[in-house]
Amino acid sequence: MPDLAFEGSRLVADTLPGDNAPAVGVSELAGRLKRMVEGEFGHVRLRGEISGYKRVASGHAYLCLKDEDAVIDGVIWRTAAAGLAFVPQDGAEVIATGRLTTYPGRSKYQIVIERLELAGAGALMALLERRKAALAAEGLFDAARKRPLPFLPRTIGVVTSPTGAVIRDILHRLADRCPTHVLVWPVKVQGEGAAAEIAVAIAGFGEMPAETRPALLIVARGGGSIEDLWAFNEEAVVRAVAASPIPVISAVGHETDTSLCDHAADLRAPTPTAAAELAVPVLTELRLQLAGHAARMARCATRYQERARERLEALARCLPSRDRLLGPQRQRADDWGQRLDRGLERRAGQARQGFDRVAAVLRPALVERRLERARARADAAARMLASLNPDAVLERGYARVTARAKDKEGGATLTGADAARTAGALTVRFRDGEVDVHVDGAPGAPRRVERAGARAYVAARAEQPSLL
Repeated sequence: MPDLAFEGSRLVADTLPGDNAPAVGVSELAGRLKRMVEGEFGHVRLRGEISGYKRVASGHAYLCLKDEDAVIDGVIWRTAAAGLAFVPQDGAEVIATGRLTTYPGRSKYQIVIERLELAGAGALMALLERRKAALAAEGLFDAARKRPLPFLPRTIGVVTSPTGAVIRDILHRLADRCPTHVLVWPVKVQGEGAAAEIAVAIAGFGEMPAETRPALLIVARGGGSIEDLWAFNEEAVVRAVAASPIPVISAVGHETDTSLCDHAADLRAPTPTAAAELAVPVLTELRLQLAGHAARMARCATRYQERARERLEALARCLPSRDRLLGPQRQRADDWGQRLDRGLERRAGQARQGFDRVAAVLRPALVERRLERARARADAAARMLASLNPDAVLERGYARVTARAKDKEGGATLTGADAARTAGALTVRFRDGEVDVHVDGAPGAPRRVERAGARAYVAARAEQPSLL
């Protein structure tokens, strides 16, 4: 085997036997190879099929690019991987732009990919079909998942670019049809990071409080090529639409454009303007419809009243007249009234006769009993009067002393000695007459008092008991 040696930047074989050239270290050889490869292939574009794609926790991505006869390893550093316009998948045909380098630790060369793009519409469509099949297998596109749209949403959320014509068309169409409160979440709709922003916006609307959350979402973008619309085919956007708690209308591209977002949404609109038309009804048409319903209700109510009136009149004609219906009852009532009058009169006569018979029997007895009671009351009153008469005791030898009165009525009865001395002139009344006396020593009394009168007075006072 010939010896190897370096001459300049070329590796040459020295066939001179017994050459004493110094040995080259492995690291030095690897370094020289690395500098030579990077210098010769500092910028390359490779076309091939992705195989073994994986993204590690550090954010870097590793893959292989292959064709029919060869395979080359590739690496995408974290900063470049974050800016990719699509998520690489195995089997996708791509064009990788970067630079070649070697990896001394494994003695192999690789391409450091700075930009990755799909190789033509055919490759995009193939990738799209594979992704569509995978997501459909999970049930994200099932018709059973579709929800009905609210009839008249009070608030509508729109996920789109704030500077394009799409948002203006949606706002103008909503204002023309039915003015509605609109919340716009501005996002990029193509290019690097667009898919992530769209997914975050859809999830953000769903996480809003219930009192401010929109009742309907519109995810919209204008027309463009498949590359321009590719953000709406990304798995992150499709899953965000499928998981949204708010019904979603997808309005991506023109009528002929179809994205995976359209399949995951609850309703697909051919254009953003059509999405606004599907979101709300026409207010004037709604008012006319309500007015028509009100008129129909009024006509139905009027017709119902008219038919009820006709039925009532027909039934009234079938019924007998009031006189025919009440005539027998009136005659029967009159008959019963007459019979009642005669019965009451006869009953009153019978009662009167019975009362007369009883009165004839009871009247003498009642009169006699009343007389007896009156007589007894009179006797009792007489006895009480007699007992209260001050002159009743005169029959038993008592006398009543009164002050001598100047008139015929007589004076007051005296019950004490002091009253007698004060009166001076007294009248002593006996059973058979009266005697006038003067109290000895009383003011105005005569000096001499006849002895007989005095003795009679004293005797009368001695025999008369106290009436009190």
